[in-house]
Order: sequence, then structure tokens, then C-alpha cells
Amino acid sequence: MATELLRAEVFRLPADTNMTPELLAEYLAKHSRMIAGRYSHLESAYVNDYDIWHLPKKPDWKPDNRIPVNFAKYITDTMNGFFMGIPVKVGHPEENVANYLNLLDQYNDGDNNNSELSKICDVYGRGYEMYFVDEEGNIGITYLSPMDAFMIYDESIIERPMFFVRRYTDVDGVEWGSWSNKTEVQYFKNEGTIKWVDEPQTHGFNGVPATEYLENDERMGIFESALPMINAYNKAISEKSNDVDYFADAYLKVLGAELKEDQLNNLRSKRIINFYGADASALDVDFLEKPNSDTTQENLLDRLERLIFQISMIANLSDQDFGVSASGVSLQYKLQSMYNLAKTKEMKFRSGMNRRYKLIFSNPVSGMRTDDWVGVTYKFTVNMPANTETEAETAQKLEGIVSKETQLSVLSCVDDVRAEMERIEEEERDNILGFETE
Repeated sequence: MATELLRAEVFRLPADTNMTPELLAEYLAKHSRMIAGRYSHLESAYVNDYDIWHLPKKPDWKPDNRIPVNFAKYITDTMNGFFMGIPVKVGHPEENVANYLNLLDQYNDGDNNNSELSKICDVYGRGYEMYFVDEEGNIGITYLSPMDAFMIYDESIIERPMFFVRRYTDVDGVEWGSWSNKTEVQYFKNEGTIKWVDEPQTHGFNGVPATEYLENDERMGIFESALPMINAYNKAISEKSNDVDYFADAYLKVLGAELKEDQLNNLRSKRIINFYGADASALDVDFLEKPNSDTTQENLLDRLERLIFQISMIANLSDQDFGVSASGVSLQYKLQSMYNLAKTKEMKFRSGMNRRYKLIFSNPVSGMRTDDWVGVTYKFTVNMPANTETEAETAQKLEGIVSKETQLSVLSCVDDVRAEMERIEEEERDNILGFETE
């Protein structure tokens, strides 16, 4: 049966609230209700578990096809590939900080982390990132679904994070987890009542060691607005398939003759109808047919498909309009709505990444100054067909107008601008040395 999608809730508490087992149990229960309602419904859509599977069963004599078309996964994966298919380039003007950022990304598989976090935001409208110091003394970063974690903010206008809660269930069905505030982390066990596993421990970060990433301010998933139409499409195409089965198994109508069992068997096996005699002209033999609604069904399916992509603002890349001969400008117009979504999401992601590095640099383990995060730069590049010839012309025209670093950043074929500049300098030195030795 269809599940009502609840509005994305933000948990808030007075700033002077202390965490207690009773308070944690209250918010775990609130989070469980969100999981059972909105989050499970969105996750089910992504994994192709739509309402069509849960409609009442039809009588045995009626065709009952269930054909879900997984628009939710297509929309999510298309947008995620467009937004994060080309990894974010993170840099810093100071070499030692840039090197640490590169090490941090390599150690935590940063590109994959960003991609999965972006996909989680597409599905649920929000996602979480948690920071910790691992057994080897290095800073770890991991992404979390809102099915597994939640944030509690204070009641101020800027919503400062107060508590971050992570939860999971072990193989025996026992729930475990942890909660963190600005200075400490503590682990708990839930067996009907909340019990602390140990004493609070200092986590070393200057703030709640987690970040909530948003798809948009409303915390809506990218296909959430189109979900009612996706369910309607699934129902319509399933009924169309039922009609096909009905016509394939239509009843044979024979009026004016009595058929014996062996004659009926002959009709089924040899598929021949042969009546003769004086009364043959009075016979009426044909198939019972339902009214043909094929045109109406096709029009409905076409309309729903167009609306699904229109409302989700995702381009249908399999559409015939996206031909291989389309010009770059033409493609940009067709992808404009996706580009607008990507720019909005980029601003949200920048905000989240700023908090990421602010927290990480605040931990002495990083070895960075606490204000080094201010100089971190991000370059987001949407993953669309690149015209390298046009990029090269643009880069040439920027010669002498902007810095070499900005000039190289125009080229999509350059993954690491700083490394490319070092290679250029090395080649220039080799050329000079080669010229001097001649």
C-alpha cells in the first residue's frame, strides 16, 4: 500500500540541553518513525520496490502483471553522474596544506566518499559525514545515510549542531550506536532501554564531529516530487500488459452449435474451426474482445513520462533529441535544468565541505593550523560532453590575463592543476639545461 511521505523533519533542542538516556531514547523513537515512513519509502523506490508490488492481488482468472519502471534510480544515477562524475578538485595556495588535503583524500578514498554522499542526498534529500581518529592515529571520514544517523540542532536561527547520533543493529538484532557533542563521544546499547557502554571520551574536534549535507533547503530527494507520477506510470504500464495477456487468452465465442469435449480439444490443439451443414450460416464464431484503449493508454504513458522528467528536472538522455550530432550549445540548452540543479547542489556541498575541513583542521592530529581551512578551494565540474578544442582556444585567450593556474583549470583534461604546473616547470628546466649543454 502507498505510504504517505512525511515532511523532512529537523530535530531541535534548547542550547543548554544535556544528553541523557531518556532523551536519546525519545529521539531514537522519532528517528525510527521517519525511517519507517519517509526514508523507507524513498529507499524502496530507488531499489525498485514500488507501490505496484503491494497493491491487492487480483482474482486468479484475471491477468495480474506488476511492472515497475525504475525512474527513481535512473534520475538519481543520472544526476549523480552529472554532478559528481568528475571528482571535485580540492586545493590550497600553501603547498604543505595542499599535500595534506591530497593525503587525506587518498587515505579516505575521498572521490568515492563524495560520490556516495551526493547519491545519498539525491535519494533522501540529506546525508551525513562523520569524522573520527582511527586506530592508526589518522583522521577518518565516512558517509552515512539518514537511515543510520541524525543530527540535533539548537534553537538558534543558524541551527548550530548540538548532538550527532549514529545507530546500527548487530547480527543478533541488538542496537548499538554513539552520540557526540562538541567535545565528547559516548557509546550506547539499546535493549528496550538505553544503557551507556562506557564513559564519555574526548574526540579532539572543535565541534560536533559530523556534517549534514543537503540536496536543498527543503531536504527533498531529487525524485520525490515525481514519485506519485512514477507510481501512476507503473500502474498504467502494468494494466497495459494485463490487456496484452487478456487478448492473448481471449475467450472463443461459439453461438448456434454444441461442441463436445473432443471438438474443444481439437480446437485447442489444431487451431482449426470447421462447421458445416444446413445450420452453418446461423453460426456465430469469434473471440470476445474488450474495448480497445491502446491509444488512450499510450497517450497517458507518454504524458506521465514527460512529466516525470520535467518535474524532476532531469534530462531523458535516451530521448531522440539527444542526438550525437547535437552541437555543444544545443546540449547545454537541453541540460540547462540539470545544470541549475547542479549549481544549487554545489553551493550546499561547498558549505558541507567547508565544515568538513574546519573540523578536521581543528583536530591536533591533522597537524594543520585551525584557520587553514579558510584557504581551501573547490572546483566542481559537471560531467557533460567536453569540447576540448573550444577549451584550448579559451585557455589560449586567457594567456597574460589570468594566472597560469586559472588558465589550466579551464581544461577538463587536466585533473590536477598544481601537478600540471610542476610538470610544465620541470619541462622548461629540462629545455634550458638541454640548450646550455649544446
